[in-house]
Amino acid sequence: MTNAAPSNSDGPTLDLLGIGNAIVDVLARAEDGFLAAQSMTKGSMALIDTAAAERIYAAMGPGVEGSGGSGANTCAVAAALGARVGFLGKVAADELGKVFAHDIRAAGVRFPTAPLSGGAPTARCLILVTPDGQRTMNTFLGACVAFGPDDVDEAEVASAAVTYLEGYLFDPPEAKAAFFKASRAAHAAGRKIALTLSDPFCVGRHRAAFQEFVRNETDILFANESEILSLYETDDLDTAVARVRQEVSLAAITRSEHGSLVVAGAEQWQVAAVPTQVVDTTGAGDAYAAGFLAALAQGKALAECGRWGSVAAAEAISHFGARPQADLKALVAG
Repeated sequence: MTNAAPSNSDGPTLDLLGIGNAIVDVLARAEDGFLAAQSMTKGSMALIDTAAAERIYAAMGPGVEGSGGSGANTCAVAAALGARVGFLGKVAADELGKVFAHDIRAAGVRFPTAPLSGGAPTARCLILVTPDGQRTMNTFLGACVAFGPDDVDEAEVASAAVTYLEGYLFDPPEAKAAFFKASRAAHAAGRKIALTLSDPFCVGRHRAAFQEFVRNETDILFANESEILSLYETDDLDTAVARVRQEVSLAAITRSEHGSLVVAGAEQWQVAAVPTQVVDTTGAGDAYAAGFLAALAQGKALAECGRWGSVAAAEAISHFGARPQADLKALVAG
């Protein structure tokens, strides 16, 4: 995998272009009591300010730092599975920004976005992992909020078979405009837009906007069960599936140990979860999307795409941290 610029040929030169928050993750183990003392909702993602970031970081136990962000994790896992991948996301011209850029390029992902100069510092996500493997995330968005339409390179989007949009990025208003610009560029080039809903609380904050974007712009939707129920304001999965079937051509709904449901038109497939020892659920959904899209790029049947997603997700949750530590190509072949 090289980071060469895409060519102008008619066929896609990238299988996948991710657009998302460029974040440096800091992972540490924590007990439930620590979450309660910090007034955190277990298993959720909260946006925090600079003061909260400093307070939580000071109180956390020893951490492991590395480049992260939901969409960037998907891109790194897809590259590990042999896909041709790029990523657009905003870091600052600071040390953490350099760490992020180096890490994602080392994972085989093209990363052309210019860093932010003179603004907020590079984003970081403070992730607390409890003994049951649940992750609770506290995100300081920093430079990420500066990502806007000007950062969407239409040539990059046109070069990718699928542009994958991270729902977390929907929080800043400029990013919504960037999503629509990316969608227009992708569809004008005959390419696909994939969206991951990212988090039920994120969906709740922007439900009407998400509903519009899913209905009018999205070709492939990724969501877990709680996210899809939140999107359609129902507590019945069958009702949500019936809605999503009408609105997107392809959807993959992950259901933890119950596997996933792949829906395309009138057809659907139930895909089993891959048994594993759960150590840390960070990045499970990101890895699932990566496996699914990497298989799709190779022309695999949709049920097989779901299996690749399950394999990648199982690998992600079997160790501390979101990036793959095993040979994913060997795992999906097995």
